[in-house]
Amino acid sequence: MNKFIRHIIFFLGIFLCLGFVIVKNKALLFEYPEYWPKPEYNFSKLSMTEEEFQLGRHLFYDPLLSRDNTISCASCHLQATGFTHVDHDLSHGIEGRIGTRNSISIMNLAWNTSFMWDGGVNHLEVQALAPIISENEMDESLANIVEKLKNSKKYKSLFYKVHQDSLVTGQKTLLALTQFVVMLNSYNSKYDQYIRNELGGEFTEQEKNGLTIFRNNCASCHKEPLFTSKNFKNNGLSVDSTLNDFGRMIVTRKHQDSLKFKVPTLRNIQFTQPYMHDGRFETLQEVINHYTSGVQHSATLANELKEPIILTHKEKVDLLVFLRTLTDKKFLYNKRFSYPRETTSN
Repeated sequence: MNKFIRHIIFFLGIFLCLGFVIVKNKALLFEYPEYWPKPEYNFSKLSMTEEEFQLGRHLFYDPLLSRDNTISCASCHLQATGFTHVDHDLSHGIEGRIGTRNSISIMNLAWNTSFMWDGGVNHLEVQALAPIISENEMDESLANIVEKLKNSKKYKSLFYKVHQDSLVTGQKTLLALTQFVVMLNSYNSKYDQYIRNELGGEFTEQEKNGLTIFRNNCASCHKEPLFTSKNFKNNGLSVDSTLNDFGRMIVTRKHQDSLKFKVPTLRNIQFTQPYMHDGRFETLQEVINHYTSGVQHSATLANELKEPIILTHKEKVDLLVFLRTLTDKKFLYNKRFSYPRETTSN
């Protein structure tokens, strides 16, 4: 065998070995538009592989995570509605139990440093624990979930694909869920196409006028391009006498945080009703009317709302038309994020 052929066989062997590794650990690419800020999340604990993404995907849709195996993360976070629920104002848990808040949308989470309406969770990797251990939601413990997963042939296989062993731990479980949800990124709405000057992103005059109205009246709290400031604000809602929810003050115990709730993203807001932390508004028209004529003044009211927002009927309609440009159908109907019907990668 001459020297040339030996070299060919040598490099072919290397190529085949590398090819095996790539198939075994398919890398994930975390992409986002160049006009977006750098993510806040530190990805170092995640494998950033397709295998861990698929494990997290299965866990997200599996009711095994609840005490009686009846509800999953997806029960309150439906893909087609921006990963939130729409059939009731407050979240529902096992045995028909009712929570105290509206499910918040989960998307573009890598840009967040606090989670939940009151910021009670400050790290994405443990966020899933809040609904898991809540007695009004999944009412389960991480230890019990680990035991269930250990007894599952399916999950032994899925964990092995990620870690090259079948050992199930609580940390591995939470990291897999994180790997899935951190990839739920929405940036392909008509608004994004407009900003990127892409075909199909041409705004009508009404949409342009709505954008101007939005930037003049709403953007101080719902900052582009994420359409949230990630801050906590008192947006002038009256206190629900049944829930008596005072928001972030419950976490911080500071009176200056009374009635402050996280500013949610407006992306895909066309499909994320009901609105507000307690789901009191069914339509976007009601939301707009609240900010123009329903704001309740109190000591902690957001500075941005201390002066009235005055809009004509036409301006309200134009604003509503613009908000619909934030709908990202590629995200809402992306089969990659849907219920996994197979245990293998898509």
